[in-house]
Amino acid sequence: MEETGITCEITGLVGTYSDPGHVIHYTSNDEVRQEFSIVLAARPVRGRPTPSSESREVRWVPRHEVANYGMDRSMQLRINHHLQGHTPYIG
Repeated sequence: MEETGITCEITGLVGTYSDPGHVIHYTSNDEVRQEFSIVLAARPVRGRPTPSSESREVRWVPRHEVANYGMDRSMQLRINHHLQGHTPYIG
């Protein structure tokens, strides 16, 4: 809601994602972390696409147009897993 203006209801798990080769070293406290993300599927229940200080543009995109948008390969992988039904992905 805070980034998009849309309140959603979670409908499922797309997957969990991590990369053992991507480790972050925090020099302030010498902590080392392997980051991960949990991706959920959801459906909108109220609100309208509205940008915030954390988003420049928010809008609905038809499934067949998603591939036309430039994005990091890791984001494309997550979206493809959802759109192709390869869920839940654990990796």
